[in-house]
Amino acid sequence: MPEIVLHYIWEQCLWADFAQHTTDGLPIQIISTGMHNTNAGPDYAHARVRIDKKEWVGNIEIHVRASDWNRHRHHLDPAYDNVILHVVRTADRPVYNSRGQLVPQCELRYPSDRDYLSQLFQSASRMDSAFARIGCAEQLLHDPSLLTQGWRQTLLRRRMECKRSSIERLLTLTKGSWEHALYISLARNFGFHTNSLPFEQLAIQTPLNCLLKHSNSLFQLTSMLLGQAGLISDEKMQREYDFLRAKFSLTPIDAAMWKHGRLHPQNSPETRIHQFAELIYQSRNLFGHILDCACIDDMVALFSMTKMGRSSIDILLINTILPYRYAYALYYNCTAEAEQQLAHMAEIAPENNNVVRQWRLLGQTVRSAADTQALLHLYQNFCQHHECVNCDVAYQIFLVNPEKNTILQ
Repeated sequence: MPEIVLHYIWEQCLWADFAQHTTDGLPIQIISTGMHNTNAGPDYAHARVRIDKKEWVGNIEIHVRASDWNRHRHHLDPAYDNVILHVVRTADRPVYNSRGQLVPQCELRYPSDRDYLSQLFQSASRMDSAFARIGCAEQLLHDPSLLTQGWRQTLLRRRMECKRSSIERLLTLTKGSWEHALYISLARNFGFHTNSLPFEQLAIQTPLNCLLKHSNSLFQLTSMLLGQAGLISDEKMQREYDFLRAKFSLTPIDAAMWKHGRLHPQNSPETRIHQFAELIYQSRNLFGHILDCACIDDMVALFSMTKMGRSSIDILLINTILPYRYAYALYYNCTAEAEQQLAHMAEIAPENNNVVRQWRLLGQTVRSAADTQALLHLYQNFCQHHECVNCDVAYQIFLVNPEKNTILQ
C-alpha cells in the first residue's frame, strides 16, 4: 500500500470505527489528527492524542513500515524528537528518536476490504487540500476564462506590493540600510521556505558589517556563517570561528532550528550556507550590482558563481531581487523602472509547486513567474480565507451565469 493512502485514512478519520492501541497494548484516543506538513519534518504537526490516561500534544509521523523510520534517518534528526506517535501499517521494529527515547507506535486499524482500498487509493491520488479550498473550482473547470488576464495582472501587482511592505519593515529594522535589508532578505530566501526562518535568524545574528570586514577571505566567511549556524564539522573552521566569534562578540543560533529531512543534498543548509558565503565573497557591493543589471540574464549571472541551479536562481529573482528593485524604484519615484520589474516576471520560468499544479488542473494557463505569482496570491489571500466576495472570478461567475452562484452560498 502506498503511504499516501495511510495519510488519507488518517486525515479523513476512516479509522474512527476501530479501536486503536500502541504496539505494547495501551489504548489510544485520537483527539486531533493535526495539521498536514508539506515541508521537511514530521507529517502532521499540533496533533493531540491520549495514550492510556496521559494526553500528548506534538507531531505525528506516518510510514508503511516502522523500519522506514531508520531508513529515512529520523533516529538521527532532532526535528523528529517531538513525535508523539508513529503511525504505521506494519510495526516491524521499535523506533527511537535522536535522544534515544522509545517512540510510541500504532499499527493503524482501518477497513481492509480490497475493493474499498482500491477506490480509496484512486481518491487519495486525486485528493489535494489546496484544490478543495478553491471555492469556484467547478466553475473554472467548465470555463477557465473566468479568471481573466486583467485580474491576474492586478494580483501580480498586489503580491509585489506585499513584498514591498515586507522590505519597508526590514528597512526600519536596519535603520534605512538597503544593503543590510537585502542581505537579511536574501538570506531568508536562501533557505527556500523549508529553512527560511533559521537562515533569516542567521543573518540577523551575523551582522553584515562583520562579514564585510572579512569579505576577502572565503574561508573566514564560510567559517563565520557555518559557526553562527551551529553546523561546523571541520576542526580548522571551528578554530577560525572561535576566533571570529570572540572578535565580534557573536552569538550563534540554535542548530536544532535547521531542517534536513526530505531535502536533496544540494538543498541542505550546509550547501546553501557555502553558496551564500560564495556570493558575499564574489559580489562586494551586491546591492549596487543588482541595481545595475539591465536584464534578467545579468541578474542570473550575479548568482552563477554560487553553482546554484537555474531554478533556484529564479526563485531568488522572484522572491528577492525583483521585489527589491521594484521597492527601490518606487522609493525614488521611478514608476517606469518599477513597472519594468513586473515585466521581468514574465521573462522567468513558472514556479512548480503544489498550489500552481492545482491551478493547472483547473485549466489555467501558466506561462511564466508572472502567472504563478498572481495565482499564488489569489490562493493565499482569497481562496484560503474564502474571500470570494472580493474576488473578480466570483464577479465573472455572477456576470456570466448568476443562477450558478453556489460559491457564495
